[in-house]
Amino acid sequence: MPSPYLFKDRKDAARQLAQRLQQLRLHHPLILAIPRGAIPIGAVLARQLHGELDVVLVRKLSSPFDPEYAIGAIDERGQRLVGPDYPMTEASRAWLEQCAREQLAVLRQRRADYSGSRPPSDPCGRHVVIVDDGLATGATMAAALGAVRAALPLELLAAVPVAAPQSLQRIGELADRVVCLHAPMDFAAVSQYYKRFPQVEQEEAVKLLRQCFALQTTVSQND
Repeated sequence: MPSPYLFKDRKDAARQLAQRLQQLRLHHPLILAIPRGAIPIGAVLARQLHGELDVVLVRKLSSPFDPEYAIGAIDERGQRLVGPDYPMTEASRAWLEQCAREQLAVLRQRRADYSGSRPPSDPCGRHVVIVDDGLATGATMAAALGAVRAALPLELLAAVPVAAPQSLQRIGELADRVVCLHAPMDFAAVSQYYKRFPQVEQEEAVKLLRQCFALQTTVSQND
């Protein structure tokens, strides 16, 4: 009986995604992972594509009725992207302002946690791949693409193992190229396609990212 899962875990998804991306022959791409779930995937992609790993920091703006549902997202510059189906009443604007302030503060702290004194990698003039472990609403990926597009990359790609078809269509309008392994018509949640899909804890994400930074620095010094 075939497995109901598409991926064993995030590393398995990353290896499959890397095989597809290798066909594009990108030159020393900048891999920008959306924390926290995409950091283990980004680490594998950076290694197999001979690229550089960093994070792109965006935060979900949650619905006042369901904290898991994204009504939009915000990036490090404070730029917001709000879905067209969110009603702009007086109450909803007040909620959005409060949520945006809170998430922007989180973003600033996260940049310090992840990068320390290391400046963010510059996407200008480079092949840039933004990766996540899956797309549900696509709001976070859309905000990430918008933030990085402003930095003038040579080519901007979105890469995900699995996505809701309608979200994939939305992302396709924002990226130069989209690489997605699966877009099931009956998509319900990202986690349903992974056999193991534990939450990536902040400590684990920071440790993995710092290890990659140290390795990249060593390689750069030896070139």
